[in-house]
Amino acid sequence: MPAGESFYITTPIYYPSDVPHIGHGYTSVAVDTLARWHRQSGDDTWMLTGTDEHGQKMLRAAAANDVTPQEWVDKLVGESWFPLLETLDVANDDFIRTTQERHEKNVQVFFQKLYDAGYIYAGEYEALYCVGCEEFKPESEIVDGTGPFEGLKVCAIHSKPLELLQEKNYFFKLSEFQGRLLELYRTEPDFVRPDSARNEVVSFVSQGLKDLSISRSTFDWGIPLPWDESHVIYVWVDALLNYVTAVGYGADEEQFARRWPAYHVVGKDILRFHAVIWPALLMAAGLDVPKGVFAHGWLLVGGEKMSKSKLTGIAPTEITDVFGSDAYRFYFLSAIAFGQDGSFSWEDLSARYQAELANGFGNLASRTIAMIEKYFGGAVPEPSDYAERDLEIQKTLTDAVAAADAAIEHFRIDEAIHAIWTLVDELNHYITENEPWTLAKRADGGDEAQRDRLRTVLYTCAEGLRALAVLLSPVMPESTGRLWDALGVEESLGALTAQPIREAGSWGVLRPGTTVTTLAPLFPRVEQTA
Repeated sequence: MPAGESFYITTPIYYPSDVPHIGHGYTSVAVDTLARWHRQSGDDTWMLTGTDEHGQKMLRAAAANDVTPQEWVDKLVGESWFPLLETLDVANDDFIRTTQERHEKNVQVFFQKLYDAGYIYAGEYEALYCVGCEEFKPESEIVDGTGPFEGLKVCAIHSKPLELLQEKNYFFKLSEFQGRLLELYRTEPDFVRPDSARNEVVSFVSQGLKDLSISRSTFDWGIPLPWDESHVIYVWVDALLNYVTAVGYGADEEQFARRWPAYHVVGKDILRFHAVIWPALLMAAGLDVPKGVFAHGWLLVGGEKMSKSKLTGIAPTEITDVFGSDAYRFYFLSAIAFGQDGSFSWEDLSARYQAELANGFGNLASRTIAMIEKYFGGAVPEPSDYAERDLEIQKTLTDAVAAADAAIEHFRIDEAIHAIWTLVDELNHYITENEPWTLAKRADGGDEAQRDRLRTVLYTCAEGLRALAVLLSPVMPESTGRLWDALGVEESLGALTAQPIREAGSWGVLRPGTTVTTLAPLFPRVEQTA
């Protein structure tokens, strides 16, 4: 992507019926990292997240707590979902709530347009409905109950009985878009990623599409249809519209033209809503489809997808309170191939924290700065002539930047981190090979050639750290910010003009004579884990 282009990226908007778990955090930090990378590259970046606050499930939860639905969602969002962003250092540009006027008003504008164009009609509907999913379930997600639910049909995801609903609804003519959707997937093979997700969507649509119920009439917690206020818009359809209402659809044409279309990052369990229903709705409204939909895998605990009802949900603070937010971000984004399922364990997290962060990156930073303080009074030395090994380090950096940027373009954050980490490993090996402490001892004995070599080695390490601070800042903003300050660089790490990330591989940016300051351990020893 050429620098300066629009890069609008979204998380799914979360259903705040319960407190966030590490799966929500995983999606949020992944999207934040992608946004930070593009923002620091000079792209016109906008990151959106938010909450989906309508629907029958929310209405029932509010009633059970003896408050209004609005009071209930205000409490959930204020106490749990806003704090999640701070806990994980997420630098979103906007947070949309589907109860906001900017959303509700323009959702009605959108559906009035579809109704006037003849894409919506009234009909009767009967189907099994999961309140937990807020979804009429397809046959593939309906199973026979066991134990106390034996003899009943239950949701394959929640393992709870489904409700048979019979009501008059309004329908969207989704079936008319089968051909256009298949053509989209054919001509834009990267519209759905990864390939496994694309294959699933193509197979699903190829089997034929049924028209979609887009309203409910048995409760009123939702956005009324503009032509029939006895119906509210189906919560999932209402939620999808957040991606356009947040950037000005129906209200700010200039902002909308600047931002839309977006990239969507979603969990694979909501892929069909985003890769089938959403582009069809946009086609019907005459709007551009998204630039792409990326479906990441599930985080598994004990071999199962996390679930509060199954007591496998883990709050992000359980991790950040012990290891810190940067370790959380690094672990989930590097240990799991983005797009595939991944298993979480405390043992793996602790081992990677110690080996890769504390002993790898953290130790590299601490000892480099400590040696500059000890041997050169805290001033970054001016390098002498570069030897072949020094030039190899420079090439490692150049290659890492190119590989990481290419990986980010394909939404493979894990591959980008692995590419960048080659420089961490190489610099650690470089220090071991060159033994700066031995060079210093010989230099103190009057060997000026060894003094020249020491200057070159420590400059190479310091300049490598400068590049690593830039490259890793989208992943670990807190620790790289502290490293940046310790290196004494005047420009702000986040300043687009000062540190364009795709130019991080340019060698010789760190000015000799710059004063470094003592660096406390970036990743302190953790005495015990959860």
